[in-house]
Parts: sequence; structure tokens; C-alpha cells
Amino acid sequence: MSELNWKIGLEIELMAPMGLSRQDLAESIAKKYNGSVHRIFYPQSEPSQVPGTQVFQNLTLGFEVFDPQGNLIARCVDDLTLQDDLDKAQKPQPGWYRIVSDDTRLLQLVSCQSDALYSLNQVLKPIAALFGTDTETGPEGMVRVADNTGNPIAIAAPLPGERERPCELITPPIEKNHFQRLEALLEIARFLRFTIPSEGATHIHFDGKALCSARVFANLVNILWTYGEILKHLVGTNPQCRRLGLWDYELLEMVNESDFRELTWEEAQTRLTKLQLTKYCDFNLKNLIHHIPEKHTFEVRIFPVWLESKPILESAMLIEAVLNYAMSMEKISPATLLQWDLVTVKEFLLSLPMSEELRISWLSRAAKIS
Repeated sequence: MSELNWKIGLEIELMAPMGLSRQDLAESIAKKYNGSVHRIFYPQSEPSQVPGTQVFQNLTLGFEVFDPQGNLIARCVDDLTLQDDLDKAQKPQPGWYRIVSDDTRLLQLVSCQSDALYSLNQVLKPIAALFGTDTETGPEGMVRVADNTGNPIAIAAPLPGERERPCELITPPIEKNHFQRLEALLEIARFLRFTIPSEGATHIHFDGKALCSARVFANLVNILWTYGEILKHLVGTNPQCRRLGLWDYELLEMVNESDFRELTWEEAQTRLTKLQLTKYCDFNLKNLIHHIPEKHTFEVRIFPVWLESKPILESAMLIEAVLNYAMSMEKISPATLLQWDLVTVKEFLLSLPMSEELRISWLSRAAKIS
């Protein structure tokens, strides 16, 4: 198998079998490495059905696994887009809850002032103390905290039926030995009979350092605008996957303005921040443009879920070739978004800098699809 030469982090969406949870995967990984598991709050957002409130922000329960030296091995967290495989009629499991608010800043306050190890009845008490109030118990085991004027701060509630089963397996950045490190994790997931969720996806974060150039950024946008749909078809994007889509056309216009390629990266960032880009698209550029701690990455969100390492890393190497192509070319001009055509796909794969072994693999896959 060809080697990947880019530092990447992976987010692989899995589903625990009935009777198990993401905590079981975390504990099994820790056992393999003689490590430890820490229960954490993990932020999530979901559409709101309350008029006037677009989204609800959530803190859900996740688990970090560390080796004996304190190095992060993996995180096992929730992903609220995974819904279809769950029996929502099941009763909440004891000890599992989530915290909901309409303001992400208030949930950051909860994360700083409370502890994910606390029980449902105790977790919001430090927040109530900050506001000089007390927690209130509501129906179905909910616990609410408000300020002294009655404005809601946050609600802790039992986790809905089987929501402990979704598991987004997140790796720290992997710089070398990609196959061995990833396969060690997926081997455990397979042994525990974790499966591929109906809406599942794999997201790969590519270290962004080499992409911080207005020229390279413009080339990358142009090549992905042109070949994005072909890449999705080639890798087999899950049609049930949520939160994908194209960029706004304004991005294409901006990076092809006459002076854009001559800008310093800082100047390009300033201009790009004027766009209201979302991370919920095929290719997430927000982490490159904005200063997000520990996530200076280019995120590709189009991959399906595989339970083996080889197809994941072959897909990562395909995108690595796209990135190297964007870096090597003086100028890639914008073109019309292309649809699947075997001749076009072959020409595209032949233009990318990759090993012949990898090229043959993708050409073979393209031929089978056609």
C-alpha cells in the first residue's frame, strides 16, 4: 500500500450494537493501551423546533482515551446527525444525559464550571450558584437552571432512547504510521461489532500549514468546484449523509478576483472572513480561514464509513494528491462544475501527482462505477 505523507486527523461515525455504547469502545481502547478513560462534555448542535430559535446547542457525554504517558489516543463522542438506526422508544439509560441551551456561550460556561462526572441532578448546581439561584426539577427527570429574573440558562435532561449508541471515533493528528495507528482502533470496533450508521460519514482533517497561500487556496477552490461532484461519485459519498453541500458561488468569485492571488495569506484571510461560510458542506474551509485552536485544518466531509483502514487511507491519499496538485500549479482557472464521465475522470486522475499503485486503484474503481 502506498504511503500517506500528510498529517491528518480522522472522524469516523460508527454505531454501537444494541446493549453497548461509545463508552464501551473507549474502555476497550484504553484496555489495549493500558490507558485511562476520561468522561467529557462534547458540544453538538441540532435544529430547533421552537419558534424564534434556529438551533439548540448541546453538551453530550463523550470519552477521551489517554495512554499511560498522558497522550491522547482517541475520543468517542456523540453525533446528533446519526438518528435512523436508533429505537427512540427505548427508555433512557441510567447516568446518561445531555445539557441544552440556546446560547453556546452558556454551554461553554457549563463546561468550565461543572464536571461531566457529575450526575444529572448535580451537574447544573455550580451554574445555579454562579447566578445566585437554585436548580429546578421538571417533568421526565429534567433539571433546569435560570437566572434570578427567570431567564433560562440551561436544561439537563436524560439522554433520549439509545443515544448512547452513536459513536464518532476521533483520532488526534496522525503524522506517520497512519495504517497501524488507525487499524489498531478499528480492529477493536470490529471486535465489539460496531457497525456503519445509515447516515454515517468519515471526515478527514488535513493539516492546513502548507495551504496558507492565496495562490494555493484559489487553486484548491477552483479544482474542487470543478471536480467536487466527480470526487463524491468516485469515493461513494453516502446519499443519506447529512450536512453536505456546495460552497456559495461568492467564494468562487472572490478567489478569482484579479488581485486575490497577490494577497498575503493574512490579507486573504481578512477578505475571506467577510463570507458567511459554513462548515456543513463537502469541503470545509472555515478552519483555514478562522483561527480555531487546535484545528488549523482543511476538512473533507464526503467520505462514507469504512470499517477497514485501507479504503480510508486510499481516500486520504487521493485528496493529498489534489492538495499537492493545487500547490504545484501556478494557476488553476475556474471551470464549470463537471458531472461524471469516465473519460473526464481518467484525465483528472492522470493529472494528479500520485503513485502508480494508487492511480491504478482509483482508475479501476472509476471503471467499475461506470
